[in-house]
Amino acid sequence: MSPSEAPMTETLTVPGFQHRTVLLDEAVDALNLEGARASGTYIDGTFGRGGHSRLLLSRLSDSGRLFAFDKDPQAIATAEAVGDPRFAIVHDSFATMHDALAARGVNQVDGILLDLGISSPQVDDASRGFSFRQDGPLDMRMDTTRGMSAAEWIATAPEQQLEKVIRDYGEERYAFQIAKAIVARRAIEPISGTRQLAAIVADAVKTREKGKDPATRTFQAVRIFINKELEDLEAGLSAAYAMLAPGARMSVISFHSLEDRMVKQFFASKVKVAQPDRRLPIRAVDLPQPLMKLIAKIKPSDEEVDANPRARSAVLRVAERLPGEAA
Repeated sequence: MSPSEAPMTETLTVPGFQHRTVLLDEAVDALNLEGARASGTYIDGTFGRGGHSRLLLSRLSDSGRLFAFDKDPQAIATAEAVGDPRFAIVHDSFATMHDALAARGVNQVDGILLDLGISSPQVDDASRGFSFRQDGPLDMRMDTTRGMSAAEWIATAPEQQLEKVIRDYGEERYAFQIAKAIVARRAIEPISGTRQLAAIVADAVKTREKGKDPATRTFQAVRIFINKELEDLEAGLSAAYAMLAPGARMSVISFHSLEDRMVKQFFASKVKVAQPDRRLPIRAVDLPQPLMKLIAKIKPSDEEVDANPRARSAVLRVAERLPGEAA
């Protein structure tokens, strides 16, 4: 069996955990790996547990190449077991793709896929500290080999910074009350566990959204801040656009409104480029032209959401680079 004939599965099993890749076929189909494009070079910016990468490899010809990125050491270990000569994994954020691939002699690619979600094994492993449903150390780092843990940041962050992060990244209207409660509790004892933080938030939030734990928004906010997710996304979108060949596409799956808004606005900035004053004597052929065109906006089917409730908030946006100068 050649590498391109490797068997595929949507549900990947990691020891002790299961991971369902969201919008698996839709995100890969959108890259249009047909004909000569199957021999191109592609990027999976978030390997996770490899669902998208494995499907991409199954669509590539023997001369195609796939580079994947991830910050999570566990994801890197999974990627290193892929054993496909067309595949390489980079232990870093996709925000570094331009420099990381330039160092490998790659300056242009034929398609890029970014899945911005956190993987099920990360959420379900209490030792990672992402979930308020199980008690574990308050870590939340995607890359456990570097950086400050959530517990370390919460122990020292000024109250105003706590409030700003929880409000801006969690879109939490009770950010002031939650920040105040955190500061009051840490003066008594260290806040080092996930259930401990969840209880503090629950006490501070006086009303609850139906069907949602009161700690949901705060945990999202802290995770985004600790991992610099929005900064990485901003830098990664720009790096990805710069690497796309004309006719190449970018598929981006987001899971909350902050990410989706950034992706939507980035694509819009390439589709609707600024035009000069209409009164100026400029020929139509010399006017600035769109740099990208929108291909699709796709949400999971009812069947996928029923099978995997974590897919319910996912949005896939796809755009294609047009001939034109980099912005």
